[in-house]
Amino acid sequence: MVRRTSSCIINSMTAASRPLTQPHEDRLSPEHPKYGEIIRRHTTAMEHGEAGYLDPTTGLFVITAATHQQRGTCCSNGCRHCPYV
Repeated sequence: MVRRTSSCIINSMTAASRPLTQPHEDRLSPEHPKYGEIIRRHTTAMEHGEAGYLDPTTGLFVITAATHQQRGTCCSNGCRHCPYV
């Protein structure tokens, strides 16, 4: 099943071709002032099998790309690490 939304293609079988450690630039700009720290936190969380990490700017819980991929589909909420974008 494939369905298009304004932000991504929803397909339960296909993830983006980039590595899970690299968010799409539409979701996290490389110019973000905390980009490096965000990437480090995301990578560390994935290495430890954690579902997510705390955002260094907002303190909100951010779900990792691996957790999204385990779900199997895009939820269309504009998630920072969506592997389906």
